[in-house]
Amino acid sequence: MHIPAVVFALVLFFVAQAILSWRRRRRAAQAWKIAPQRDVSTLATAGGGGAAFKQETIKTGGPWKPKHRRLALRDARLLPKPPRDPNDRAWPRPPKPKYLTESEADRLFSASLRTRNRDVMDLATDEAQLQRYGLPLWKSESDIAQALDLTIGQLHHYSQHRHRETAPHYVTFAIPKRSGGERLIHAPKKKLKAILRQLDQLLVSKLPKSEYAHGFIKQRSIATGARPHVDKELVLKFDIKDCFPTIHFGRVRGLLLSLGYSYPVAASLAVLMTEAPRQPVAAEGKIYHVPTGPRVCVQGAPTSPGLCNAILLRLDRRLWGLAKKYGLSYTRYADDLTFSGPAGLTRKMLGWVPGIVTSEGFQINREKTKLMRNSGRQSVTGVTVNKDMGLSRQERRKLRAALHKQRANPGAADPRAANQLVGKLAYLHMLNPAQAEALSRPPMSSNVA
Repeated sequence: MHIPAVVFALVLFFVAQAILSWRRRRRAAQAWKIAPQRDVSTLATAGGGGAAFKQETIKTGGPWKPKHRRLALRDARLLPKPPRDPNDRAWPRPPKPKYLTESEADRLFSASLRTRNRDVMDLATDEAQLQRYGLPLWKSESDIAQALDLTIGQLHHYSQHRHRETAPHYVTFAIPKRSGGERLIHAPKKKLKAILRQLDQLLVSKLPKSEYAHGFIKQRSIATGARPHVDKELVLKFDIKDCFPTIHFGRVRGLLLSLGYSYPVAASLAVLMTEAPRQPVAAEGKIYHVPTGPRVCVQGAPTSPGLCNAILLRLDRRLWGLAKKYGLSYTRYADDLTFSGPAGLTRKMLGWVPGIVTSEGFQINREKTKLMRNSGRQSVTGVTVNKDMGLSRQERRKLRAALHKQRANPGAADPRAANQLVGKLAYLHMLNPAQAEALSRPPMSSNVA
């Protein structure tokens, strides 16, 4: 039977197309095994521009960021799935496998954990990084709940960002500042405070911190932070403006990710340790507490000081390196930065420190910047550091007068006031034992013959 040439050409064409299509799909499958890709096509813009069609390669293995030791390990369940095998002609098609349970998917894509950053949402646990820093190995939220003696439901209850909160977990009140104005304190309620204290002991206290930080760290105090600045020609103090409110949820989550935790664990812990400022609103016959800003480390939470020290680690190292270059001393207590040394060199910090602080995502409160020469009183976190470390002469005179009054009328002394004097003497003894000993000795009585 004679086949027309046109039919023969069509058959060859379709066979060639099938072979080329099979080869393209095979090459794509082989390339996928090396580096999976994610479709990041965008919708058309409002101005009438067309949609942007593009793909990005997902980095698997190797450092997550340049000069980082944290590896870019991925959760295979969240990665784009490879194309179907071109040789698989089975019909009907088998049902798609389920990689996440319904509860896992609801939690991961909830308002509390949802993120637009595709580079972090599928990060898995880097066990070697956690071991390197001596941090607890928590691979899932179930591990967190078990460590905190909670059920998974209780953990979700306290680590949930709600846009309409009927029973907030924090009590908010204001206390006056010494410089004027008010300071908002967010005190966690009893159950949450116990959870945060346990979390501070298990995790936050083990986070890496600078040796130049002296606030909220065991074996360090205002005394250790003031000692390097004793008997210096010039003392220069800076204050970080709104330090705790600047440490927002994203920074806490990024810190935990860089230390080796998976995205669900890091995001859940970040929600648990932060809170948003809220405003009570009456609606539908109820009082709702709605957020008026992002979640941040609040003043009053037991975990906020430790997170602050960990976040400021790089800033401390940069400022210490600058101070070392010019032979100066540097310490930090909470949000107070202190430099001391020769007057000419110390003054140079006025132009350089604010820029470094700004590059780290913070701001200097210029109204609280102070230059203190040795011709006047020099104080660091309330400690006088002119010649010796201790209290000022005026404060010691007041303390001596109060002690004399107590000794003159021991029976009429108020027990609370007596305890306060004991505490002030103990505080002075920590700063300068010689000054405390001089005030503790009763005055010599003079007998006239």
